[in-house]
Amino acid sequence: MRKLRLSPSTLALTLPALVLAACGGGEKKAAAAGAVSKITITATADARADAVTYLKQLCPKPIGGELNFMVWEGYTDTLFTKPFEEACGVKVNATYMGSSDDLVAKLRAGNGQTFDLVSPSSDAITQIIQAGLASPLDLKRLPSYGDLMASFRGLSMAKKDSSVYGLPWAFGPNPLIYDTTKVKTVPASWNELWDKKYRGKLSLQDDIATLWMVAQALGMDDPKDRSHIYNLSDEELAKVKAKMLELKPNVRKYWATAGDMTQLFQSGEIVAGEGWPLMTATLRSANFPAGETIPQEGTTAWADHWVLTSGVKNLDAAYAWLEYASQPFTQKLLADVTNYIVANPGAKSYMTAQQVATQRDIADYGDKVNFWQWSPRRDKYTEVWNEVKAGK
Repeated sequence: MRKLRLSPSTLALTLPALVLAACGGGEKKAAAAGAVSKITITATADARADAVTYLKQLCPKPIGGELNFMVWEGYTDTLFTKPFEEACGVKVNATYMGSSDDLVAKLRAGNGQTFDLVSPSSDAITQIIQAGLASPLDLKRLPSYGDLMASFRGLSMAKKDSSVYGLPWAFGPNPLIYDTTKVKTVPASWNELWDKKYRGKLSLQDDIATLWMVAQALGMDDPKDRSHIYNLSDEELAKVKAKMLELKPNVRKYWATAGDMTQLFQSGEIVAGEGWPLMTATLRSANFPAGETIPQEGTTAWADHWVLTSGVKNLDAAYAWLEYASQPFTQKLLADVTNYIVANPGAKSYMTAQQVATQRDIADYGDKVNFWQWSPRRDKYTEVWNEVKAGK
């Protein structure tokens, strides 16, 4: 691991009101929720060790209780969640989502009361905010918010009026992943997936996101109007459907979770498909020869935030988690698990040169990625997708 070239750093933290009270003192008990206190730790080259050091000061006394999350896979990995649970005395209960629609549906069904924190992507977050299922963040309780990537914080999807609803966490493109021992030449275009040599050897996401990829393969992604592929006309959707049906013989299986796709690769059932960087990282950690590329037509991308639900119950623990999630060492550990691009540029100080090379600013991608948006015609896209799967 590359040695940190840092002097001892001062990390700002807002201690939850409950923790402040536990620390004693009438003045602290009388302080408003979210009173700021600074934590100073001496940074080392060990992200896990620094997380433990930090958490001892974040939670000098246990906060207690539970936090119920609905998240994408990898976002509550024990590598960084367990130290938080042990230091703060908070049990983290994680439910994994299979799609943005899955998250929105479950939040609506529970009227935002079932979960404390969720990690919506760039399409779902706008819907959650508009439906009144999210709580605005009190940035006074999140002093590390300003340390996060400016271009990420600048995304409009996590804001409404003058309020911020999302804490940037991670983002990434949806690349074409392939077995380098069986696909010898890096695919230059999405259209290569239609080659008959891939018959029964591909896997694609069981989600309308696959329709967006097909629209890109057809040249429908307009750099001057990034909303276009999320709001295609009936005529355009008919062309996407026809193109998708042509691809269907090459699809071995539509995956619902990252584990589905990695298992298909490892069992030798598939040689390529569209996925997430998490899958590439998982396969490579298992010594599987996984390659990854963004084809010339570009790809869609997602930007994931932490969002407080409207029914958050353990608010002090939730803010403690959000501030911990903002730290460079926490985000480095997240990158270790997912291989995603993380929101705190300071995480690179803990990374090897190889890891640093995977980290980029959102602005660096230019027109190569199109962040997911909630389609005003989402029901129509879902109808088309179901027809594709049924082969109609």
